[in-house]
Amino acid sequence: MAEVKVWDDLPEHPIMNRTALRALLISLALVLAAGSAQRGAHAAELSCETIPTFMKKYLGQHIRHRQLTPELRNRTVEVFLRSFDPSQSAMLESEIEAMTARLLASFDEIRKGDCSAISDVHRTFVKRQKEIEKFVNDFVSAEDYAIDMEVELIIDAKKRGYPETAADREQLTRNLVHFQMSNYVSDVTPLEEAKGLLQHRYELRTKRIADLDPVDLYSNFLDAFATSLDPHSNYFSAEMYEDFRISMSLSLIGIGVALSERDGFAVVERIIPGGAADALGVLKQKDKIIEVGQGDETPVNIIDMPLRDSVSLIRGEKGTTVKLTILRQAEATERFTVAIVREEISLEGQAAALRFEEREVDGETLKLAILELPSFYGDADPSKRQCTDDVADLLREVNEAKADGLVLDLSRNGGGLLNHAVTVSGFFLRKGEIVKVQDVRGQEEVLSDSDESILYAGPLVVHTSRVSASAAEILAGALKDYKRAVIAGDDHTFGKGTVQTVQSLPPGLGALKITTAMFYRPGGKSTQHDGVEADVVIPSTLSGDDFGEKHQPFSIEGNSINAFRSSYAIANPSTNSWSVINREVLEKLASESKRRIEASPEFAEVYEKIAEYRENAGVIRPADLVEQRKEERAEEREQSTDSEATPVDGDASGDADTPDREAGDRKSEEEEISPQLAEATNVLVDLIAFNNSSQSTAKNRDMRPR
Repeated sequence: MAEVKVWDDLPEHPIMNRTALRALLISLALVLAAGSAQRGAHAAELSCETIPTFMKKYLGQHIRHRQLTPELRNRTVEVFLRSFDPSQSAMLESEIEAMTARLLASFDEIRKGDCSAISDVHRTFVKRQKEIEKFVNDFVSAEDYAIDMEVELIIDAKKRGYPETAADREQLTRNLVHFQMSNYVSDVTPLEEAKGLLQHRYELRTKRIADLDPVDLYSNFLDAFATSLDPHSNYFSAEMYEDFRISMSLSLIGIGVALSERDGFAVVERIIPGGAADALGVLKQKDKIIEVGQGDETPVNIIDMPLRDSVSLIRGEKGTTVKLTILRQAEATERFTVAIVREEISLEGQAAALRFEEREVDGETLKLAILELPSFYGDADPSKRQCTDDVADLLREVNEAKADGLVLDLSRNGGGLLNHAVTVSGFFLRKGEIVKVQDVRGQEEVLSDSDESILYAGPLVVHTSRVSASAAEILAGALKDYKRAVIAGDDHTFGKGTVQTVQSLPPGLGALKITTAMFYRPGGKSTQHDGVEADVVIPSTLSGDDFGEKHQPFSIEGNSINAFRSSYAIANPSTNSWSVINREVLEKLASESKRRIEASPEFAEVYEKIAEYRENAGVIRPADLVEQRKEERAEEREQSTDSEATPVDGDASGDADTPDREAGDRKSEEEEISPQLAEATNVLVDLIAFNNSSQSTAKNRDMRPR
């Protein structure tokens, strides 16, 4: 299932405490029972008069914002205006300023049931979109029209800003048209046919804006207000709430991708472990999907298409094929097509897995265990498969194999069931508090490990990345605060430390999703915004990217409370001994890792990619995209004429979705180890050496005559 980003924290992290979980299940049960009523003749509709009531509900329960401040008004207006024009190309800066002033003054009018300002803004955008449609038609219809392959376009509309003059707007529109036309012709579409496709596209855009009725406008305005509070609060219309209900179902069929909408593009935010996209291994975070095709049908351009419409095109029945045209900003801008067969998300693909590696150190062979946990998964039926059972079994294997150390790999873990994260944390600790949840009223709930047993007491490194989020950050934060493990990976984890609740409204009105609480680590620091900082920084290409909670619009900053960690969590040396990791050890580990990384050709390439991304980020040229597509077609022809050739990993040709191909790629992926995970393993080797040295010193000290 292609998953919309505004729901990402709920299906993945359903609810972060038992009380909220019960409330959500009751809420969903009501929706399921009243599903047809939402669309029935007696269903209510969102009206101008109900907007203030719902705004009060948000402010009454939000974790940070309690009043309608000037800042929230400005944010709401900004988001609302961008919903009409994500590419920021329709209006001049002065026109936006005038509409902003009009809408800011309308909040008092809306309280009185007067939404004329919203309607006025809508009419203005419809009028302007018709003008742009005519301009584009005239521009591409000219006999001397030719694509300018050398124009440059900044993808990020916020960096680009609104045009200042009418001439600037016309030039921006021309540049956009050149880029859009290059997408068509790079797929061997004749120029004249491409003109017709583009003209039709602008007709559809005009129709889409013109067809918005008052309920749509009010929904967009209320959602803009919710989004102004933080990135995870939203208003769900009745239709979107139905989509949310589907996303919470146990049957997950699709390609397994979470999407967000940025600057008119559908952007890949997360690859869901076990999904078809994960198995194929081609898509990456930050990829932009610009076209969607069904089987052999002509692809549909989805730039500037509403996200839920794009998601509808990507969704489909099990076993059917969807073709996605991808725009990727790397060292250079890449454009390619990937075919994915929609499948049910496999639990095996997201299950915990164990592997062993051996390292020769000073003539001694070390046996190292690497346990990958892609998510904190678990069936609603406790008698069925749970990640806690899987991890416990694998840790017993680690002990039986007498491994010298363990890397717990959370680098792909985007979260999951919080209670499972607490339980897994307890596998490495004796007993104690793991996480505290504090709501808007200051009420606190502490989730603790109550089991005194320790399943693994040896040297431990937790491998994280910017992708590690939510429940994964709880585990990493707890082990860091208790000085139980070394955190090695990107400079920090994602930084999603908030809790959302969903409140269903009367039939026809949808639901409110509100950020109502925040997580805290045993040391008192929230995981929100800054995530969990690495003790040993291992760079990846995400290090140079604006990927993480703190880069989300209107992200809530984290804070700290008093520490609540328990000294009882420390292992009893006489039974389950493990060494507390002190500052001196961390400094030595970081120093040794830095020395290796600076001498590594693999990491030199990582740093080069980071630098090139920062230099070229956001700029595209039609010529580059067309050339890229020519190279792809040449490769496809070469592969099609070589019947014995095996497609290389990462190829995005039409044959990439065959079952044999998927199985082969997954196998090769498992045999390979990334430079980041390899370095995390090196850190574990150093940790073992330091521990052995410390124990030897302590033993010699104990043997001295007294």
